[in-house]
Amino acid sequence: MQALRTAATGMAAQQMNVEVISNNIANMNTVAFKRQRAEFQDLLYQTIQQAGAQSSDQGTIVPTGVQVGAGVKAGSVYRISTQGSLTRTDNQFDMAIDGRGYFQVLLPSGENGYTRAGNLALNDQGQLVTPDGYQIQPAISIPADATAVSISKSGQVQVSQAGQTAPSIVGQIELATFVNEGGLSAQGSNLFKETAASGPATTGTPGANGVGTLLQGYTEASNVDAVSEITALIVAQRAYEMNSKVISTADNMLATANQVKS
Repeated sequence: MQALRTAATGMAAQQMNVEVISNNIANMNTVAFKRQRAEFQDLLYQTIQQAGAQSSDQGTIVPTGVQVGAGVKAGSVYRISTQGSLTRTDNQFDMAIDGRGYFQVLLPSGENGYTRAGNLALNDQGQLVTPDGYQIQPAISIPADATAVSISKSGQVQVSQAGQTAPSIVGQIELATFVNEGGLSAQGSNLFKETAASGPATTGTPGANGVGTLLQGYTEASNVDAVSEITALIVAQRAYEMNSKVISTADNMLATANQVKS
């Protein structure tokens, strides 16, 4: 009975849906996390009677035909890159991106990674790094005698030093943008890598040519909405239950058929 296999694909699809939702909820407090949404597609159809086929010698045709679907499959898990709310931290090394763009990070492999998580710090050499110790690119070093650090909206990093009346410029932060942000490959630890789907990174100065600006002393919160996720979870649970009911019904029908005696 095809209904058994069709309902099984529905249960598998809703299980994936719940897994995506659970990951969103788990990362509600992850800095700059972008929620995901599972999208599905129907499977191939069995054509029992083709629409438009001739049904008589007089040339009449079948208006709709008969096609029976085989279930559902996962189409994609899409990342929604809407802006998260900005949270004030008063940490001079924290930065939030207001608008488009990603910080560039030098990974241990020598490749570039990308992140919107701006909860940065200094390593033992005074370099600006992520919580995992990966350097921000272009590299920026803060002098050991710096008394204050100022980062402008355009990414210019200035430091005040003892004995100097004017601040000194020590670096310029650049942001990377992509044609298709949804095509980036998530690596964990708030990091992404570019792919053929995302297109190559285009670097630019914050605030120029559509690139977002920086806010010092802030971080970007997750864009997960708890109410929407709980609602979606309930819908997925009900859909899973209905597919399981179809399996139970199909099983009962098969049991009835098996009991038919000649």
